[in-house]
Amino acid sequence: MSWTDLYKQKVVSPAEAVKAVKSGDRIFLTGNCSVPSKILSALVDRAPELQDVEINQALTIGSADYVSPEMEGHLQVNTMFISHNIRKAVQEGRADFTPVMLSEFPLLFKNKILPVNVAFVHLSPPDPHGYCSFGVEVGLSKSAAESAEIIIAEVNDQMPRTLGDSFIHVSAIDYIVPVNYPLPELPMGGGNPSDTVKKIAGYIAELIPDEATMQMGIGAIPDAVLKHLYDKKDLGIHTELFSDSVIDLVEAGVITNAKKTLHPGKIIAGFILGTKRLYDWVHNNPLIEFLRTEYINDPFIISRNDRMVAVNSAIEIDLTGQICADSIGTKLYSGVGGQLDFVYGASRSKGGVPIIALPSTAKDFSRIVLTLKVGAGVVTTRNHVHYVVTEYGIASLYGKTIRERAQALINVAHPKFREELTKEAKDLHYI
Repeated sequence: MSWTDLYKQKVVSPAEAVKAVKSGDRIFLTGNCSVPSKILSALVDRAPELQDVEINQALTIGSADYVSPEMEGHLQVNTMFISHNIRKAVQEGRADFTPVMLSEFPLLFKNKILPVNVAFVHLSPPDPHGYCSFGVEVGLSKSAAESAEIIIAEVNDQMPRTLGDSFIHVSAIDYIVPVNYPLPELPMGGGNPSDTVKKIAGYIAELIPDEATMQMGIGAIPDAVLKHLYDKKDLGIHTELFSDSVIDLVEAGVITNAKKTLHPGKIIAGFILGTKRLYDWVHNNPLIEFLRTEYINDPFIISRNDRMVAVNSAIEIDLTGQICADSIGTKLYSGVGGQLDFVYGASRSKGGVPIIALPSTAKDFSRIVLTLKVGAGVVTTRNHVHYVVTEYGIASLYGKTIRERAQALINVAHPKFREELTKEAKDLHYI
């Protein structure tokens, strides 16, 4: 039987597809800007008939009806990264959170620690050989989908066909739901960064050498950094994600990937967050290879890129160098993500530059503190941290004593908190 005949046999409506879900099942939900919204909506409609269905996911974009209070007892989310749309549910105890490094996220499913009954995925139309692409979200989804007993796929005419280890054959899919709707867009950085963000980005740019390979996390600071790199030469990309600003640097001849020591000539990524411009750019673009996150985020793979630069953010940092990035005290806020993967990978790289960047204050409170809040999660330990950057400069901590660290961090704290931090540090004999 030809793959085209197979495809036609597997086409169903969203409502018909989700009939494959049974009470007690575990679902893997493809996330980021690739959430399969039609089958997810059909599952919500069917939820009153189901009990104790667990949805496993990372970051998702869009509506979160599936974690509404009415879903209790029917659908239960277990997320490995707390995105904005489900944060309230997690903090109220209506959704669960499982801490895990992003490099190990797909392995939870692949190694049957969390066996998957059904995978909800979002794919491009098949090519002439019957292969669909996972499109804008490959890294977290491919291994999880392959681990599932049943695969339900939205096949979207508007999903770009991305290249790399990004394909699944029609024969491996159990139910196909054809759709045609635009992907959600998530512009990074908001377009007009604040003066604080611009200053931080400028300091980070000073640390980035020519011929560096870069990882950039989510948010305004990583996006602003890219705008400060037009005087650099032969930069490369090895990252869990990237956004629109990379396009401009490629077109300007700054990102060439020519000097990368691993995957030269290629941008390596797991997923993208951005606008339609980005989705159109990655479509069938041989410059970009989308690979599995357990490979991309493996610190020992990352370290094979010479001059590896990792830029990540933090909620607060104490004077010994402990980085909290996943919670505000006991209140769970986001997750570990790929921060430790890339901090450790960059630190093992020849000429590597691991950076933690944060504004010095939040809501008139210092984010550089004597001690972390009670219950705060340490994402990057004081043993792993190298550079901390605020709008007041660069603190180099690696190989430094507690006394030297405390003084360096006080120097990049907001001036109105430095006297108090100095007094507190002296009380604890840090300085």
